[in-house]
Amino acid sequence: MALSSRRMAAPVVFLLLLLVATEMRTAAAGNAGYCVSQSHKFKGMCWSDNNCEKVCATENFPAGECKIDSVTRKCFCKKPC
Repeated sequence: MALSSRRMAAPVVFLLLLLVATEMRTAAAGNAGYCVSQSHKFKGMCWSDNNCEKVCATENFPAGECKIDSVTRKCFCKKPC
């Protein structure tokens, strides 16, 4: 039974690492030429880029998107540098 669990754990860990690496690469490539700042007014977990963008507009940013920060999703505002 323990051997079977170990065989199942390896692919799961691999998929999680692949997901994290893809998210990091997308974030780095998607922010070229933009300055990013965490929203000061957004409250709670960020699940909707549309809501994040509306809050960022009140902070004088033209764009905003939800991103993973540590283990939570937060709203980050963007503007051209």
